[in-house]
Amino acid sequence: MKKLTVLFISGIALMMAFSLPVIAYDQLLAQSYEHYFAPFKGKATGKAMQQMPVAAFVKAVRSGAAVEVIDIRTPAESALIGFTIPGTMILPMDQIFKPENLARISRDKKVVVSCKAGHRGMAVTTALRHLGFNNVYNLKGGTMALMKHLNPKTAYVE
Repeated sequence: MKKLTVLFISGIALMMAFSLPVIAYDQLLAQSYEHYFAPFKGKATGKAMQQMPVAAFVKAVRSGAAVEVIDIRTPAESALIGFTIPGTMILPMDQIFKPENLARISRDKKVVVSCKAGHRGMAVTTALRHLGFNNVYNLKGGTMALMKHLNPKTAYVE
């Protein structure tokens, strides 16, 4: 009888352990993501992701459009190759969501987030937009794509 009780209790414990992850997610957060990602359907997905092609970024900067750049790379990365666009903020990915840094992000201008290749930028852009920063775009391909785009012909402006 003792072995049967131990076996029964062990079985219940195992069932609870495996079912907990399914029960233990944040339902309000899941609902907010469901609402946030609702426009991500079919052909509208690309536009909903708010990716800014490098050529469009360069054109906006050159035309004097009100664009704010946030470089989310690590301090070591941004120290070697950095943006010289006036007003560029260097806010590493692990620092950007601190209240004092969120308060620095413009809600009036177009904000372009950049990282090395665009992956971290997409994550940060998605999170910022989920927080209500609808004016935030990811630089498609990041600084690598920007450096590839700029060469003696494309970088020169008369």
